[in-house]
Amino acid sequence: MVGKNPKVDDILKKYSAKIESNIKAEINNKTNYSQEYLRFKEEIAPEYSGYEKWCHTLGNTFKVKTSTKDETRLRKTIDVAHLDIEPWQAITLSIMSFVAIFFLGLILCIAIAFVQGGIQFFPSLLFFLIILFSVFLFYFVNSYPERLANKWRLKASSQMVPAILYIVVYMRHTPNLEKAISFAANHLQYPLALDFKKVFYNVEIGKFSTIKESLDNYLETWQDYSVEFIEAFHLIESSLFEPSESRRITILEKSLQVVLDGVYEKMLKFTHNVRSPLTNVYMLGVVLPTLALALIPLASAMLGGSLKAIHVFVLFNLIVPFFVFYLTDKVLLMRPGGHGETTLLKKNPLYANYKSATPYITAFIVCFPLLILGLLPLIFQIDFSGVPSNPVNFMGLQKDFTFGDLGVPFAKLSEVKVFGFEPTDSGMRGPFGLGATLLGLFFPLSIALFFSLAYRDKTKLLIKEREKTKQLEDEFNNSLFQMGNRLGNNVPPELVFGKVAEANKNLMTGNFFARVNYNIRQMGMSVEKAIFDDKRGALKYFPSDIIATSMRVLIESSKKGLKIASMSLMSISEYVNNIGKITARLKDMLAEIASDMKSNMTFLAPLLSGIVVALAAMITAILSKLTFNELGDLGVAGLGNISETLKIFNYLDMIPPYYLQIIVGLYLIEIVFILTSTLVTVDSGEDKLESTNKTGQNLKKAIMLFFITSLFGVIALTVLSTVVLGGM
Repeated sequence: MVGKNPKVDDILKKYSAKIESNIKAEINNKTNYSQEYLRFKEEIAPEYSGYEKWCHTLGNTFKVKTSTKDETRLRKTIDVAHLDIEPWQAITLSIMSFVAIFFLGLILCIAIAFVQGGIQFFPSLLFFLIILFSVFLFYFVNSYPERLANKWRLKASSQMVPAILYIVVYMRHTPNLEKAISFAANHLQYPLALDFKKVFYNVEIGKFSTIKESLDNYLETWQDYSVEFIEAFHLIESSLFEPSESRRITILEKSLQVVLDGVYEKMLKFTHNVRSPLTNVYMLGVVLPTLALALIPLASAMLGGSLKAIHVFVLFNLIVPFFVFYLTDKVLLMRPGGHGETTLLKKNPLYANYKSATPYITAFIVCFPLLILGLLPLIFQIDFSGVPSNPVNFMGLQKDFTFGDLGVPFAKLSEVKVFGFEPTDSGMRGPFGLGATLLGLFFPLSIALFFSLAYRDKTKLLIKEREKTKQLEDEFNNSLFQMGNRLGNNVPPELVFGKVAEANKNLMTGNFFARVNYNIRQMGMSVEKAIFDDKRGALKYFPSDIIATSMRVLIESSKKGLKIASMSLMSISEYVNNIGKITARLKDMLAEIASDMKSNMTFLAPLLSGIVVALAAMITAILSKLTFNELGDLGVAGLGNISETLKIFNYLDMIPPYYLQIIVGLYLIEIVFILTSTLVTVDSGEDKLESTNKTGQNLKKAIMLFFITSLFGVIALTVLSTVVLGGM
């Protein structure tokens, strides 16, 4: 007997490595987490590294003494966001940002003034904008750790339900909290996976002596944000002390229901609270500015040229869009996590099309001629001789034409200039002509079509695949139930996929299971590789969090036996069913808001903007035809000569409709970008693919309506005013 012991030892040594590799998913190897945590943070959280670098450079310029209250607040947000900085570094960086921008802006403004000939040419408007920007940058940088912490919480909370599901399914067959959290950490996505790994990391470095202590400390960070997440974990912990197996399973299932109910209640509250802020955003950021634009032509004339196009551009293309973006950002911060898609966009084999620059090149080739058309009135004024009064431009053509020169037969329009540049004491002013306004419409059209065409080409194939995946998710619940039944009948997973695929061969789920079955039978893959392989896995062609979660649970539970795998799939089926009900209910509640915002964005705002441009062109045409001196000489009883009074309506002091319609068009494009992203996030969470696709569609609808309304409105009202005034 003694002689046989070495042989047993040899056998154990020979196969121990193989045994460990087969069950490594269940073994918590302590060397994984310290190195893996650091590597995970470096590879998956690069967005924070830039801010951390600035804090370690500019933030180290000098040390600011912070109050205890501020230090506590910042320390909490820094820990939540996993930032490697000190509170005083964050405050110093905000101060240095303000000082740097302010003094650089001041030096720039002084340089501009001296280049132009003296301090009287100091650019007050630019300096005012620099002050505003520096103040905003101070508050933005000062609150940036808090924004990162909120972003982290929102992303992490969207993964709470899958996290509890992973832990519950694992602990149904293996009541070990440490291994269950390890299983969830290995299969969850960023950032909750990093949080769970840090729970182990804090034990490794000696901060806590047990996993439970480290977990309870982590759960305290959710005290003010997600009580249901804490309650679910406490139920899971309490299940470990239940002697009855049935009672233990009941408590585990209750923890999952607690999270689902909490998510539903939060989203229900969000749908009620979001109505008023979104309405205010639209009224203050879209309707009122658009109506205010209607007053710009007369206001610029009455102010004697003090109101210039650059002022309107700054107000409506910089300040108002920023104001709208700020308000919508505040609205989105109200949105709780737990509902919405964490897109697997990068794993799709068509992701290369999304990242390709080819759609932008193609769109540029198509839209560049339209851009040239929009700039044609300005291009015709270019004169390399340096003489502004030269009637011939650099191409040897006239700088301006009349409609008669172009062969327009109407007598009233034959003497009207196409571009409408007029000489004044301060130089040429314009363009005020009908032709310039019409050509200028192609400028915003070219920009909007550029993004619309590029975004369509980037996303059209991926959107088709997304629709297939959504159809698969809708059908997946029944397929899971079928798989659970077959596993319960002792059919191994390797055979189950083929049988389910045959039963659902005319459905999208049939395609998914057929691909898995092909990988297993023809490619010789294991079940896990057949589903999750980076090159040929079925999930690569149907990227979905729900399906990935279900398949992970199937693979893990099947290691414990087919009966356990069957029960796990039944639980997943119930989970998918509950998530589907919650999603459908929430989308139904948000449908009214989304529909109103979309119709206003793609119909009412472009329509109002087009009418504003048409009114501006009509007012310009009317004022350019009125001869105020003659009206004054006619005399009005009791009023005397009114020519001096009427001079306040000198059309040469107005902002040309050409520039006004460009400003309005760009404003409309910016609003579509902002509101579309807001609507997508409110409706389905952060989804870059859906946001890009919807932005392209909404841009095309909005800009085409704006173009058509402006085109026909400008022609109709300008011609009408010209004909009417010509007969007076």
